[in-house]
Amino acid sequence: MSDEPLPPRLEFRIDDPSLPELRPLIEPSDGYLAELHPTGNIEPVSLAALQRPGVSLLTARVDGEPVACGACIDEGDYMEVKRMYVLPACRGLGLGKQLLEAIERHIRRLGGRLVRLEAGTAQAEALELYERAGYRRCPPFGEHHANPRSVCMEKALA
Repeated sequence: MSDEPLPPRLEFRIDDPSLPELRPLIEPSDGYLAELHPTGNIEPVSLAALQRPGVSLLTARVDGEPVACGACIDEGDYMEVKRMYVLPACRGLGLGKQLLEAIERHIRRLGGRLVRLEAGTAQAEALELYERAGYRRCPPFGEHHANPRSVCMEKALA
């Protein structure tokens, strides 16, 4: 028997956004976006909106502790990814990429074929992540309007 500690266990799950243990993910993401977009031109999805039908909140958990989240919203012709957030202490470990892949797997299971998202131009790391994952810029869609501080992207799922 080895006395070496077990490696951390990473799992992804669909969670209820109102769980108190998720507050450290949901509340700081609001503040993070407000810092990046002080003009208020980017508004995160509200907690109430995350609880509506057709919305799934996925969390990444390390040894059971939530460390990242992202939501997908069924908009009929496409699924929109919202609320991608990784705790600052866990950034740079590839969690965002893995979470985005988990969200895309979930969307495929739901029968989704087109994924869209919107991010602010100040979110350089997020934009780089999405581009590396195969997302391409597209015209504004849904509630998003042309905005010089906003980038709309989409990806067709095979």
